[in-house]
Amino acid sequence: MPSQKKKKLTTAQQQYQKLAKAKEPKRPFLLNMIRAFIAGGIICTIGQAIQWLFITYGKFSEENAGNPTVAVLIMISVLLTGFGIFDHLAQWSGAGTAVPITGFANSMASAAIEHRSEGFVLGVGAKMFKLAGSVIVYGVFSAFVIVLIKILIKALGGI
Repeated sequence: MPSQKKKKLTTAQQQYQKLAKAKEPKRPFLLNMIRAFIAGGIICTIGQAIQWLFITYGKFSEENAGNPTVAVLIMISVLLTGFGIFDHLAQWSGAGTAVPITGFANSMASAAIEHRSEGFVLGVGAKMFKLAGSVIVYGVFSAFVIVLIKILIKALGGI
């Protein structure tokens, strides 16, 4: 809470905040980190297995196997979200499912499912891309900056 708002609180309100903070259960940070590590590791291991299948049986090169692997992980994430399973996994693992591409797919699918009653355009489309817009803009801007840096490095003779 900003210091300006703290000054406006009455003594009783300040005492209540102290009491509430003292009664708040402590978060198990170590357990949360272990769970996130396990869940993220399992997702990455599944991704590696899918990539291996594309390389071995699909005759993809290592460079080209990444794109269909990501697509399959996204489809699995969307299916698990639709069946209500992904939310339970995310609740248990926390950031372990949020960080990989599966977390982004889950948030997009959740927005689509939640707002489907409002119609395809104003409900599903608008709510999905309201969420995705910031991610897309950040990704495009980051790529632009990286390309500028690469061009500058090449123009200056390379490093």
